[in-house]
Amino acid sequence: MNYQKITEKIWRHHSLETAAHDYTNLIRYATMAASSHNTQPWKFRLEPGRISILPDLTRRCPALDPDNHHLFVSLGCAATNLVEAATAAGLGSQIHYDKTISGLVIDLKTASPSRSVLFNAIPKRECSRTTYDGTEINTHDIQDLEKVGFGDGVSLMILTGEESLRGVADYVAKGNTTQINDSAWVNELKAWIRFNASHAISTGDGLYGRVMGSPDVPKWLSNLILRFALTPENQNRKDMKNILSSSGVAVFYSESDDKEHWIEAGKCYERFALQAEALKHLLILQWK
Repeated sequence: MNYQKITEKIWRHHSLETAAHDYTNLIRYATMAASSHNTQPWKFRLEPGRISILPDLTRRCPALDPDNHHLFVSLGCAATNLVEAATAAGLGSQIHYDKTISGLVIDLKTASPSRSVLFNAIPKRECSRTTYDGTEINTHDIQDLEKVGFGDGVSLMILTGEESLRGVADYVAKGNTTQINDSAWVNELKAWIRFNASHAISTGDGLYGRVMGSPDVPKWLSNLILRFALTPENQNRKDMKNILSSSGVAVFYSESDDKEHWIEAGKCYERFALQAEALKHLLILQWK
């Protein structure tokens, strides 16, 4: 199986002509959202005029995410994609958190179709764990990102400049050191790494090694390499380089530490990530 062909089949725009009564492609867009370790920890309940997004606790990461904070952030990311796709399909949406199911309920009704720049960016959005080119972000782009990065009880702080980025890198280094010295965290991370294309295709989830700059190698060899390569010193050196080469760091924070605000933070992050992808595409077109 060809990894590139398979991913291109998944990461593309889908027809929304029948979305008013068949929610399949709305769900496809939702599953293209970001999730912690790419665990995709969501389930979807479909009813006429309603889609519910529920947590899939079988995909939780207890070492990384003991209170399921990241898991519920991921639900917010999926909800954002789904709402954007519904709007493009001509379906208005009302979304609310339902404590009885610990999930989101999205009510749908017929409306005028409208395709936003965020919707267009969904199949192109990606997370990179590599070094950036150091391009500075301009004030206008920061303002565009801030417009979509705030939510109900959730705020956004964008940090730029070497001094601020070094401060972030220092905090990241402390976190790396704590996590990598925790054997449970390391074993959990290994369980979600997909060391080669065949492994990634067979599971359809997890962290494909190539996105972190690692070559495709057999799983047994990767485990051996990881044992020696995954050290606080190596990870801190890599993350310092990546952070200092970036345009900036976005920090999302909420008024309350609960499931509803975690989901809201995920919605804000996903909008931010889609807007960043849209701006990147615009910059490429302008450069050409």
